[in-house]
Amino acid sequence: MNNNSNDIIDVESSEQKAQDLKAIGWVSYILHLIVAVGAVIPGAQPGAALLIIALVIDLVKKGDADGTWQANHFSWRIRTVIWAGVLYVVTAPLWLLFFIPGWIAWGLISIWFLYRIVRGMVAMNKNQVVDAGA
Repeated sequence: MNNNSNDIIDVESSEQKAQDLKAIGWVSYILHLIVAVGAVIPGAQPGAALLIIALVIDLVKKGDADGTWQANHFSWRIRTVIWAGVLYVVTAPLWLLFFIPGWIAWGLISIWFLYRIVRGMVAMNKNQVVDAGA
């Protein structure tokens, strides 16, 4: 009998953990979304602070998601931020040499970033991993 009550507690604990991770995921995705929309709309830049906050949340809580479908989302957001950062840095010299190519490059990176965030949000809303191959 005692074993059954432990199973019930473990299931409830597991379900609560899943809900907590999903709530954290939504906070992170919304912060990323604000930054992504701000990057695409000229003059609406909310600043890098929100992105850093979201990245820190993801890095700190990623370990809590190990072994769950949500671990994929933490990795997805972290990779998205890292790749966008690398692409912005690599294309930064275009701004110094030629304004238009720099504007185009950063615009494309920002659209790609927005796409990745929205795609992750849609998958998380369906309680699914983000399919990196699709």
